[in-house]
Amino acid sequence: MACIIAFVLFSAACLRCFGQQSLPPLKISHLTGNFYEYTGYSMLNGTPFPSNSMYLVTDKGVVMFDTPWDSTQFQPLLDSIKARHHADVVLCIATHFHADRTAGLAFLKARGVKTFTSLATYNLCKERGEKQAEFYFTKDTVFNIGGYSFQTYYPGKGHTSDNIVIWFEKQKILYGGCFIKSIETQDIGNIADADVVAWPVSVKKVMQKFPNARYVIPGHFGGTGPDALQHTLQLAQQSQKGQLIHRKPIL
Repeated sequence: MACIIAFVLFSAACLRCFGQQSLPPLKISHLTGNFYEYTGYSMLNGTPFPSNSMYLVTDKGVVMFDTPWDSTQFQPLLDSIKARHHADVVLCIATHFHADRTAGLAFLKARGVKTFTSLATYNLCKERGEKQAEFYFTKDTVFNIGGYSFQTYYPGKGHTSDNIVIWFEKQKILYGGCFIKSIETQDIGNIADADVVAWPVSVKKVMQKFPNARYVIPGHFGGTGPDALQHTLQLAQQSQKGQLIHRKPIL
């Protein structure tokens, strides 16, 4: 009887393991110069789902833009950055309040990293129970660190009411977060906190303000070309008119 019970328990454990998918490892890709895109994953409806973020290596340390989504990838990212660049992360800016942007803020704060969001994001994180940054800015802000300069820009409501983008004038890099959709998707994504009426207007503001973007980083899936802006505009306009079918939840 003991052998039968042991066999049943072992079989059940194997079935559970077989039915679960493990997360792919964190992926880091060189973008240009000292800029790197990293893709982390989290389980969404039982399937690993990718989330893009970025970091910049400067003489004063590494700046992260958004955090990994899954807690199992927080430390591996810091370890990978240290091993690759022999530098520590010193600053992180999150671009809106959803967990795929903010989940690692408390982890980073505990390790002495300065964390920032806009005031709107700071307040929404508190309201929605998401991790909060230590500091916030109240308007579009220029950051200067280690010989690099970049600015935050709030274009208006879109994916969320607080979404911002980050612009690097010298390198013509636009970090869009979830405000920008990948050319690989035909779905506008998660609109639970979106303003589908304002989104096309906000995208046009970004296109007008930064017309010479060379690299555009979307929040999910691949592609770093400037055509992501026009693609996002088209998806937002279709969503506004009710022409999109949401086939699966995409953040």
